[in-house]
Amino acid sequence: MKITTWNVNGIRAATKKGVFDWINDNNADVVCLQEIKAKNDQIDLGPIHDAGYQCICNPAERPGYSGVANLYSKEPDKIKLGFDRDKFDIEGRVIHFSYPEFELFNMYFPNGGRELARVPYKLEFYEHLLNLCQELIKEGREIIITGDFNTAHNEIDLKNHKANKKNTGFLTEEREWIDRYLDNGFFDAYRILYPDNEKYTWWTYRFGARNKNVGWRLDYFLVTENILKLTKDVIIHTEVMGSDHCPVSIILDL
Repeated sequence: MKITTWNVNGIRAATKKGVFDWINDNNADVVCLQEIKAKNDQIDLGPIHDAGYQCICNPAERPGYSGVANLYSKEPDKIKLGFDRDKFDIEGRVIHFSYPEFELFNMYFPNGGRELARVPYKLEFYEHLLNLCQELIKEGREIIITGDFNTAHNEIDLKNHKANKKNTGFLTEEREWIDRYLDNGFFDAYRILYPDNEKYTWWTYRFGARNKNVGWRLDYFLVTENILKLTKDVIIHTEVMGSDHCPVSIILDL
């Protein structure tokens, strides 16, 4: 089974850039998209259906902001949108699929915002998801969390770590939440497989950052132990354009 995650930074713009040609060729069973920036009636389903997928969206209430979508050819047993908490759910940041083998969370974690004003909200979001996952783990469920975490975990995960220690995305308190997930039954699948690789998944549009490969690794697959044992590979598709993020795929031997 293949699952791909991609922050498309606007699904309507991404469609015009031909991202569904790549999605079609990539042939994942589930594609988790973040930052779709569109309501359901604003999304052209033609390219999605042409690629062989059904689509479920969880848009933000605010127009042109946030939002996540799952494209899937493998039907889940259950679909849940959001956390059942209005302060998070109005921003359209969560789609939860249940499959017999695992729970799959497509997540668009909040950004800490200008002057770090939304860092407390971001950390509360991390906490709420972890609490939910801990309950699922107690029930014996395996879990995959994927999406744009808006945090680079360690120095290896961004090019200019010294210059960004006081910026959101690399604050100590943000990085510590990734540690908490790893201390509570999760593994960073890419980093387990490639402990020394310096590969990134996001580059600012400014300063020619992508051409210079001055980036951040913000897009992850955090998985529980038995999913890790089934993980054949995690691929960061740095060559794929169409967004300021690139897609990332996990391949599982189910």
